[in-house]
Amino acid sequence: MPLPELRVDPAAAAPPFEQLRAQLADAIRGGGIAPGERLPTVRGLAESLGLAANTVARAVKELEAEGLVETRGRNGTVVSWSPDSGTRELEQAAAAFAARARALGVAPEDARLLVDRALGLAP
Repeated sequence: MPLPELRVDPAAAAPPFEQLRAQLADAIRGGGIAPGERLPTVRGLAESLGLAANTVARAVKELEAEGLVETRGRNGTVVSWSPDSGTRELEQAAAAFAARARALGVAPEDARLLVDRALGLAP
């Protein structure tokens, strides 16, 4: 899933790290960035936004403090799974289903229909 478009306004009242943190937090909470999904590197994100790496690193650190992302050293920073075990299990199953559907070339709307049928929401 591609990262939503991020914009930082240097003339805004909020500091750049806070603008970035808020946009990423909104995207994560709104489902625009899925649990388990990897974020771009701090350096890569800094370059694409024209920010200092320390600014992006501070935004990521704030997201970690909120429990929205986890940094796994060389494996990068990923969106956290839910702390609730039942929800986490469903998130992981959904991610595996989505990956399998993509690998098989199934269109997203067809994959959703299969889930709806499994839930008894569609004939």
